[in-house]
Amino acid sequence: MEKNKRKRGDRRDGVWLKDLDGMHLIMPHLMPKRTEAEVYLQEQIDVTELLKYIEKKNKENKEYKMTPFHVFVAAVAKTIYFRPYLNRFIAGRRVYQRDKITLSFVVKRSFEDHAEEMLLIMKAEPKSTIFDISKKIVGDAGKLRREKSTDINDIMSFVGKMPRFLTRLFFVLVRIADFYGLMPKVITSGDPNFTTVLLSNLGSIKCDAPYHHLNNYGTNSIMITVGEIHKAPIVNSDGEIEIRDVVNLGCTVDERIADGFYFARSIRFIKHLVAHPELLEQSLETEVDYEF
Repeated sequence: MEKNKRKRGDRRDGVWLKDLDGMHLIMPHLMPKRTEAEVYLQEQIDVTELLKYIEKKNKENKEYKMTPFHVFVAAVAKTIYFRPYLNRFIAGRRVYQRDKITLSFVVKRSFEDHAEEMLLIMKAEPKSTIFDISKKIVGDAGKLRREKSTDINDIMSFVGKMPRFLTRLFFVLVRIADFYGLMPKVITSGDPNFTTVLLSNLGSIKCDAPYHHLNNYGTNSIMITVGEIHKAPIVNSDGEIEIRDVVNLGCTVDERIADGFYFARSIRFIKHLVAHPELLEQSLETEVDYEF
């Protein structure tokens, strides 16, 4: 939505939803903190066919390597595009609808305990395909690892080194600005706490998908962790047990933005897209023949 179409009460990053049902209007007042409204979902997803798909695509393309995580990112982005309630957030005890899809990740400079963590934020365009998203993740992650730092990391380092009373005062002002939607763009544009969804690829460090909390600060309503691929018994359509490649997906969501039925259907759509990754070769806005 364009800035000149914003109305009183809207924010730079979202439109104030005033016409919701009574329950969703009062929930931000009953549960004003995001951590009071966390719902945790975990799903085991069969990725056997996905791995075959990725192997085939990587043989065809030598420019960069697609990974299962890239497919999950694309599947989440497409799901959010078609399930817009997932792109809502609570701020200042009001419900807002974002007008863009943003995804964020944490990138380590190297796989070592002391390695610095960098923040990567990506905007998912309606015209984006799995190839666009995969190439951008590879390119942006590589760029971050080569660079010394980023704006948001510089800001955090500066604030963290201030005297304690100044740091406390700074965050009092931040909380007030956050409540009223007055946070400077220089901070929000590089802060994963102000994105649609924060994803963490734990499989890259040989770890399963854990529970991860949301934060009261910012506008992020969804946290997704992707675990390590492993073998597990799966009951197929014929009722027989097979050993398949699977991955656990952990999702923590703010229950104030939608109901459990909506979340459950959204998870099923992600599973459908991962099971049929060729659907992601079309743009995010391309409709999928899927019964919600």
